[in-house]
Amino acid sequence: MQIYLVGGAVRDHLLNYPFKEKDWVVVGATVEEMLDLGYQQVGKDFPVFLHPETRDEHALARTERKTAPGYKGFAVHASPDVTLEQDLERRDLTINAMAQDAQGNIVDPFRGQQDLQAKTLRHISSAFCEDPVRILRVARFAARYAHLGFTVAAETLQLMSTMVAAGEADALVAERVWQEMHKALGEKNPEVFFETLRSCGALQRILPEVDNLFGVPQPEIHHPEIDTGIHTMLVLQQACKLSDKTTVRFAALCHDFGKATTPKDKLPSHHGHEDRGKKLVKKLCARLRIPNEHRDLAIITAQFHTHVHRALELKKTTLLKTLEQVDAVRKPQRFAEFILACTADIRGRPGYEDEVYPQADYMRTAAEAIRNINIEELKNQNLDGKDMAEAIRTLRLQAIKEI
Repeated sequence: MQIYLVGGAVRDHLLNYPFKEKDWVVVGATVEEMLDLGYQQVGKDFPVFLHPETRDEHALARTERKTAPGYKGFAVHASPDVTLEQDLERRDLTINAMAQDAQGNIVDPFRGQQDLQAKTLRHISSAFCEDPVRILRVARFAARYAHLGFTVAAETLQLMSTMVAAGEADALVAERVWQEMHKALGEKNPEVFFETLRSCGALQRILPEVDNLFGVPQPEIHHPEIDTGIHTMLVLQQACKLSDKTTVRFAALCHDFGKATTPKDKLPSHHGHEDRGKKLVKKLCARLRIPNEHRDLAIITAQFHTHVHRALELKKTTLLKTLEQVDAVRKPQRFAEFILACTADIRGRPGYEDEVYPQADYMRTAAEAIRNINIEELKNQNLDGKDMAEAIRTLRLQAIKEI
């Protein structure tokens, strides 16, 4: 029985890149032997165990054989006679198919270290095309290491395109798409995730709401980049500078969905794109079962970002209505994230990266003013629900007028 550190921990150790999780492969052992040593079995589809002390995952060396379409269509064979190299061969990329033994020696049968040096994401074999999740994983790794100069090998990108054309991307389930996208949104360059998916044709199959933005023009006077898809990627970059929260970054990604549905005879103007965008965000979030906190922020950003841009010009009554519609009083944290997403939109244009955005401070000040109104006197007036709401609204409007 031999135990090897494998996958991401080996890769990131060699890159001197921070990592937390450690995965291990056990060669030459049976399920019974692992249980006798105190490991806890947790894997349903194949034998995976938790170490009795560290709780790190330990998997028995295994091989896989494609039996049906999709990422679950595999027959798994795990036994003591499966070698380390056989286990590593079933992995996706060469840089993920390295192992380290107890003495610190690197086992690298597929030249992963060479690809690390070349900063290349390359598939191991044609077996790559058997699992459509790998399309998403390659795009995520491209986003994760883009700032280090990594790119996807041309032959790997071609294989991903072939998989998409064969319909493999259509077999991806919602949970896995969101899982990989959520991880990508947490990386330094999440825009690379979407650009990589677009380059192999997968973005149109998985996230048509994003893909459809490319090629849609905007008024050059406001948008030197013109293309809405390019603008969206620039906004996502700015969101990363403003916040490490995936909610803010997802809202930035979704803010202009409605521009893809503007009638061609109205271009490059996009009147009414906010309401159309809100509906598309709802549709995407339902399809991919995206968590409520991401969905809700993305919806109000799509619907109200232009209100924030025009905040200094709005009537006080309209400003108050907007603050109430985005629930600025009851949900201050979400409101703060909403303002960050709007700021990213303003700065996501060439030459506007450091744009001063007084509208943000004005909105924050107005929100703080209506949060701090004193309603104690109203409580003593025995007002009914409707009259109380109107009285509170009057106080809020007065507070806004005084800022």
